[in-house]
Amino acid sequence: FNLAETSRMVEIAKSIEDHPTARQTFDVHFISDGGDFEPMIEKHGFALTRMEPRLTPEKIELIAKVDRGEKFTPAFTDAEMIQRVENEVAVLQRLNPIAAITGSYPSIPVTCRVLKVPLVWVVQSTWLPDFFRHGAGMTDRIRPAPVKAVAGLLVFAFISFWIRYGFLNTINRTTRHFGVAGYSSIFEFWCGNITLVAEPPEFTGVKLPPNHYFIGPLIPRDEFPLPAELAGIPKDKPVIYFAMGSSGTPEIVAKVIESFAGKPYHVIAPVKFQLAQVRGTRVPKNVMVTDWIPALQVNKMADLSVIHGGIGTVMTAALAGKPVVGVGMQIEQVANLACLERLGFAIRVPKSRDPSARIQVAIEKLLHDDAAKAKAAAFARVFAQWDG
Repeated sequence: FNLAETSRMVEIAKSIEDHPTARQTFDVHFISDGGDFEPMIEKHGFALTRMEPRLTPEKIELIAKVDRGEKFTPAFTDAEMIQRVENEVAVLQRLNPIAAITGSYPSIPVTCRVLKVPLVWVVQSTWLPDFFRHGAGMTDRIRPAPVKAVAGLLVFAFISFWIRYGFLNTINRTTRHFGVAGYSSIFEFWCGNITLVAEPPEFTGVKLPPNHYFIGPLIPRDEFPLPAELAGIPKDKPVIYFAMGSSGTPEIVAKVIESFAGKPYHVIAPVKFQLAQVRGTRVPKNVMVTDWIPALQVNKMADLSVIHGGIGTVMTAALAGKPVVGVGMQIEQVANLACLERLGFAIRVPKSRDPSARIQVAIEKLLHDDAAKAKAAAFARVFAQWDG
């Protein structure tokens, strides 16, 4: 149900199929518990086992709200997590894999411990302890340095508590149920036998722990067609690319869309998914709302991107070499956007019920910031040296 994570796993699977040695050595088999993006897996011909229990739309929405900090409750119950692991154990015993690869699947690390199957995590450096210990991008604007350091410790303590209550406690009760070791922290949970950091080292500059490797970004390049109407978009005004991935808050998306009314630029907005959940949204004449589109291609067509800061949108915007206005929907996205802001070509706008006025101010500023444009183009050349 998460577009970025599904596409990253598909890119890894495609790289195995495209590699002459790997495709003779490995078979790729996906498992999924539901969501709109399962067809992305099957259209490439990869085997897919649909796991039980299936995630209902209501459950996916709960997970999204917990992820965005809009609900303070465990995303999964103990019973749900135990059932997931039981079913995964049965499937993996049948497949007998040499490794399991994941970027977000919450129960598979426990299953790997139960069966002693090697685990490969695909993460970003904004998940690593070195980044969290310095405020996770949330304290960058605090001065002086001693106050910033204290704030960083407080942020680290709060995030650790929030993750433990909302997720890790359930995981550890599940490991006890199966008689395997639990996790001392979320950082241990995110650490595989091998951990692939899907970005270039220049993104955050953090030092990697053992068995972690930078691989460069994993960007989907051929998953969605370019709508015909986009090919002929006028060039008489700047073009804004407005994307909130699969996890943007629909009500915020709707308000930002309406705020584009009368502005002196064209807007390409693949937010049909979110607007379908908000009644009565007035879409201005200068806004073209679409379904999913080839993000990198459209980013390159635009003069500026307005994004939520999911790792997929951040990596794509950076590779396209365009300035960014970002509104993080949750802590990880705020951290991702902080990295682009530190690099000099992004402006972060705090999440609120209606951040649209601040977004418009930031757009106007960045459209006329030649230094930010130059820094974005320079960093795109760094990104282009990597093939995740």
